[in-house]
Amino acid sequence: MHKSYWREANDRLDPEADYVQIYRTIALHEFPWDFNQSLSFALFRTYAVPSIGRLLDETGQFTGECQKRYDDTGLLLEAPLTHGFDSVEGRAATRRINQMHAMYDISNDDLRYVLSTFVVVPKRWIDDYGWRPLTRVEVDASVAYYRQLGMRMNIKDMPTTYAGFADLMDDYERGHFAFDAGARRVADSTLALLCSFYPRPAKGVVDLFSRALMDEPLLAAFAYDVPAPSVRRASAAALRARARLLRRLPPRKKPRMAIDTPRIRSYSVLPDLASLGTFPASAGAGCPVPDASVASR
Repeated sequence: MHKSYWREANDRLDPEADYVQIYRTIALHEFPWDFNQSLSFALFRTYAVPSIGRLLDETGQFTGECQKRYDDTGLLLEAPLTHGFDSVEGRAATRRINQMHAMYDISNDDLRYVLSTFVVVPKRWIDDYGWRPLTRVEVDASVAYYRQLGMRMNIKDMPTTYAGFADLMDDYERGHFAFDAGARRVADSTLALLCSFYPRPAKGVVDLFSRALMDEPLLAAFAYDVPAPSVRRASAAALRARARLLRRLPPRKKPRMAIDTPRIRSYSVLPDLASLGTFPASAGAGCPVPDASVASR
């Protein structure tokens, strides 16, 4: 397999029909670490919208069981990616997501915003730090993939293009990012979890590195200190050095699944998808992806 194997395979496919296959390739073969990081940052951004961050704080799940919420979210979102939306696993995962979200009255505007971060943040991350850019076919497939997820979650009035999702995300953040004490607690807990994935002596460095990758509106919304410009430059340089190294490595043959990573700590084997997440019987239970099952598209 030559280095361009997966890119060339994707470019032979139709992003409107083969979006699951294309997105699976870029997420699990070409950019598994980058997608994990960027989607974590995508969810992190949503906390800066007070209606989202405050709700997550009120559930207590992200300050009390942050690791399990992280694990359950990753496994549920990966099921339709791995098996397809119409598979038994894909249907079970989206059903479980909708059951959790239906416990709360969340606006369609918040739903669309969260979905937009899934589309936009990974592409922007790869534009800045990836070992190669995404192709037009791959970007279009990403849009089609998340539009399909949104339809199955009954999210209304979704954009139809990447540019539309990017405008939606940027406009929503300009109009809604603001400080909220509860959202700050959720952000602190999530950042502490991300730091825990690395050796304890590196905690302070990882915290600073993570904040160095955040833009100033996001830092301001959480009242985080802005890292020095030299720290920002060093952090970006480290990620770009990693990208240069990856360009020299052979393509990944085996997909990088979430359950196989050391970041998933709640389970040693893939659990029953129907058992994941939170349930109404749990007092104050919440969901780490702030969406809901609402009226038809």
